[in-house]
Formats: sequence, C-alpha cells, structure tokens
Amino acid sequence: MASAELAATYAALILADDGVEITSDKISSILEAAGVDAEPIWATLLAKALEGKNVKDLLSNVGAGGGAPVAGGAAPAAAAGGAAEAPAEEKEEEKEEEESDDDMGFGLFD
Repeated sequence: MASAELAATYAALILADDGVEITSDKISSILEAAGVDAEPIWATLLAKALEGKNVKDLLSNVGAGGGAPVAGGAAPAAAAGGAAEAPAEEKEEEKEEEESDDDMGFGLFD
C-alpha cells in the first residue's frame, strides 16, 4: 500500500478514535497537518467507504468473521431428522432413473 493511502487510513482511524465524523475534508486536513502529500481522491474514497459505519466496531470484530456461519449452521443441525430422510428418497429416485435407462435396451458400452 502506498504511503499516502496508508496515511489516509491512519487519519480516518485518528478521527474515529476521537469520536469525530469521518469526512474527506477532515482526512485531508489531518494529512496536510502531517505534511503528507496525498491525492484528494483517497480521502474521498475512504470517507465514502466508512460513511455510516462504526469504525471502532469494525476493528473490534476483525477476528470474529466466523460468527455468521455458525449461526447459519445451527438451523440445519436442528432439522437433522427431516434432512436424514430426504437423501434416502433422492437415492431411490436416482436408482429408478438409472434402471429406466436399462429398460430402453441400450447402455453406454453397447
């Protein structure tokens, strides 16, 4: 990552730490005060990306990315009784279809 992009990210973190709204103007002013020569597009893009988000929550949940699949995985486990019956029925249907091919009088190696 280029140093200007990294500096813009740090500026956004400074604003979030102070509890100040993250805007492109504020990011640009911090970069200017730090003496970082950055294109204004980075401040604008970063401000739009973080608009309406709580940066502190994003940072505190960095390692918690596996939480959502666990919640989704609980539902299939609860319905395991119904799910166990469905594959058996599917296997029976597949066997019937395979047998119907044999009834036609031709096969793969005939």
